[in-house]
Amino acid sequence: MYQRNVAFAVEFTLAVAAIAMLQGCSDMSPSLDDGDRSESFRGKGKGKGKGKGKGKKKGKGKHDDDCDELTLIGLEPIGVYETGVFDASAAEITAFDPASARLFVVNGDAKAVDVLDLSDPATPTLLDSLDLGAYGDSPTSVDVADGLVAVAVAAAPAQAPGRVVLVAAADLAYVNDLQVGALPDMLTFTPDRTKLVVACEGEPEDDYIIDPEGAVAIIDVSADVASLTDGDVQIADFSGFNPNNLDPQVRVFGLGSSVAQDMEPEFVAVSADSSTAWVTLQENNALAIVDLDSATITEIVPLGYKDHSIAGNGFDASDEDGQINIANWPVFGMYQPDGIHSFRVGGQEYLITANEGDARGYDALDEEVRVEHLVLDLDQFPSAMSLQQDEQLGRLTVSAVMGDVGGGGDHEQLYAFGSRSISIWSADGSLVWDSGDQLEQITAEVDPAHFNGANDSNEAFESRSDAKGPEPEGVVTGALWGKTYAFIGLERIGGIMVYDVSDPLSPSFVLYDNSTRDFAGDPELGTAGDLGPEGLELVTAADSPSGEPLLIVANEVSGTVRVYQLLAE
Repeated sequence: MYQRNVAFAVEFTLAVAAIAMLQGCSDMSPSLDDGDRSESFRGKGKGKGKGKGKGKKKGKGKHDDDCDELTLIGLEPIGVYETGVFDASAAEITAFDPASARLFVVNGDAKAVDVLDLSDPATPTLLDSLDLGAYGDSPTSVDVADGLVAVAVAAAPAQAPGRVVLVAAADLAYVNDLQVGALPDMLTFTPDRTKLVVACEGEPEDDYIIDPEGAVAIIDVSADVASLTDGDVQIADFSGFNPNNLDPQVRVFGLGSSVAQDMEPEFVAVSADSSTAWVTLQENNALAIVDLDSATITEIVPLGYKDHSIAGNGFDASDEDGQINIANWPVFGMYQPDGIHSFRVGGQEYLITANEGDARGYDALDEEVRVEHLVLDLDQFPSAMSLQQDEQLGRLTVSAVMGDVGGGGDHEQLYAFGSRSISIWSADGSLVWDSGDQLEQITAEVDPAHFNGANDSNEAFESRSDAKGPEPEGVVTGALWGKTYAFIGLERIGGIMVYDVSDPLSPSFVLYDNSTRDFAGDPELGTAGDLGPEGLELVTAADSPSGEPLLIVANEVSGTVRVYQLLAE
């Protein structure tokens, strides 16, 4: 068995660009930031191999993100807003309005949307808080376009239809509110700003007596938004699908649920021409393709499974072996992405997903089980007794409803939640590239003492190895300096991974920065820095109040909103 014990040795070197050689770019007089950051790591790696490289201090200056002669070299944390609320989802999703320089932040703890002044990105300041209690239980998502703020609000109970509330960004004046499906979990404006697309998850009650249908709501906002009524909301549903016309790899296993009830839309990406939406169905391990013009779900694409027995696809499976052991195992990983984002390269549309993984856990249906509690088929697992030890696969959480291929009560296959990776897919849902074991390899090299740690404790070495590892959750892409970059938040260990995805078939690792987490601090006292990155948002130089491209990250466990300046040279 391959075992990996890594020492924390990341060398940082000073680097200053040859500025005089750059032509056609704005002011680029570099300076150096203060000191090395031990949790900031640069590297380069392609395909399913380990990312490698050297860290370096970062050259700073005014860098127009249209200048093709520059390269992203770092993330500089320049500002933070702190709610002071720990582990209550006080900062989940953000939306920035360039005209007003206001940042709208979903605050699940206060059941409100906080409004921050971001005119100086270094000092985000609370201006107001939008109380949405009159429209439902709690906001779940926010977006803004052309001065119009849209907020998804879940109902109480969550199985009832939720609402989308529309307000003016400049003065928070009420514009309208519209009924959508049950548990609107994410919404986004289309790139042409004519439609609003809402993923309505439709989760069941704990007893499964009520299981609402999942759906995608589409709202035309191209004309008089204030005059819209509930009847103007188009609902793309799954009623046209049944077990006979659905790929069997799509997971449908709710108690007595129809296909429409079982589908649970999670996150939305929209094509550049605003005609198509791709919606992750996380629990179903699938992707819904939506025709926005006809408000029709045209296809449900199974995402398949990642074979962790293949070289480069390893992972650390135990939280009780006392070491970092990224190895190959006879396990299939369900991709089960949460976040998804679309980008274009060479005229082709691609999707990138953060493959967090998610199990169904209800009173009436709890699919999680540890491998040590399963009966393994000895023909498929001749070394079952050894594999089921805590130091190997025994502690790993897998699906109890999958893997009993013969129906005899023993498992011939093992299916874990999430793939501990990011993936790139074509527009039809075909897999183009997967990061393999890179996320765990990189985090292990950067900070082995906290490898696969939790987001609510600084003393939990590899406490997430038996679950879903680092849990990539959110992802956003952007075209910067002639390249396309992807930024990925790791929900558990924390930090931001950056990849150059300009070549979607062979992306390269750029850097990993977890410098805003303080492992010497106390999470409950608010001294541990950023914990649990959830929502990520890019602000271009053209839209940025400072004239510099920014990355904004909402951290749901620490209740903080972090503003980074993107550094290039």
